Amino acid sequence: MTVRVRSFAKINLGLRIGAAREDGFHELLTVYQTIGLHDVIGVSVGRGSGIEIRCEDPRVPKDASNTCYRIVEKAMQALRAKGRVMLEIEKRLPLQGGLGGASANAVASLLGLERVLKKRLPAAERLRIAAEVGSDVPLFLVGGTVLGIGRGELVYPLEDLPEMACVVVTPEVGVSTPKAFAEWDRRIAANAGLAALGRTPRLRSGQAREAPVPTRAELTVPAPSDRMGELSRGLSAWLSEVYSGAPRKIRAVKPRRGRAENPLLELVRAGIKNDFEQVVFPEYPEVSEGKSALERAGAKYASLSGSGSALYGLFASKEAARAGAAKLRWQGWAAEATVTLGRREYWKKFLVSSF
Repeated sequence: MTVRVRSFAKINLGLRIGAAREDGFHELLTVYQTIGLHDVIGVSVGRGSGIEIRCEDPRVPKDASNTCYRIVEKAMQALRAKGRVMLEIEKRLPLQGGLGGASANAVASLLGLERVLKKRLPAAERLRIAAEVGSDVPLFLVGGTVLGIGRGELVYPLEDLPEMACVVVTPEVGVSTPKAFAEWDRRIAANAGLAALGRTPRLRSGQAREAPVPTRAELTVPAPSDRMGELSRGLSAWLSEVYSGAPRKIRAVKPRRGRAENPLLELVRAGIKNDFEQVVFPEYPEVSEGKSALERAGAKYASLSGSGSALYGLFASKEAARAGAAKLRWQGWAAEATVTLGRREYWKKFLVSSF
């Protein structure tokens, strides 16, 4: 039997980079949100042993460096299963896009394997294996709106936000996450040296003055840093406003026009940002231009997803998103309209077919 599973992408609703850890990773704070764009993974198990990966995209690794290979190898051991696993990856999401494509592929492979074998790992074991494979892999075992902390692998399901229309833009350039972190650390060290000399860091063209890269001291205080706390407070205010029926000042001026509009308005007001923009935009001007293009196309909020290079814009309606995507494509951007996926829809749609 072959099982085909949708491998949904994610975007980041805000992302803060914290202190570098002893294990080489960084502390992170983010809200993940799954969206409707996806790859498709086919899983089958036959006689023999080993793992074989097939994919028409030559950039996708076919060996043990592939996240699908690693998670299946661990799962087969944990399930005490035998056989030769065949994985077929139908790639639709961009590589190095910041949409979690490789991590989503891994979880889809795991879920497909369980269905083929008619065996299931305990939830805690699933999450443990996922965290070993990659930092943002566990979020795809939850789906919907998810709080991510630690290096991103500690995930907590949040009450799902109402469905939001969005447009994803994928510039041709790819951004390496390790290189983005390295550039972040380099700038922190450089700014720390300038601060010690009493000098102000010089801003590059395109770098926002109101959001300078912090010094290492700001990121390594014993208590949570001010920057991490700032996003935490912003997220808390935004999420509590969305989920509660608390009255807002805006209602005294303007009647409420529907629940689906609130997350967009609150997200903009919360000032939620992605730290990676500070290091990616100066190095890749075309990615920065992609964000501006989304805003000009009507996005109420636009941001880099993860370390990029993919960007997303949230729109007031599906019609506005489709019109925005069409405008962007006419301008030469690779743009696709989609919607956010709540947890129920995520799990309802993950299975494509079994045959």
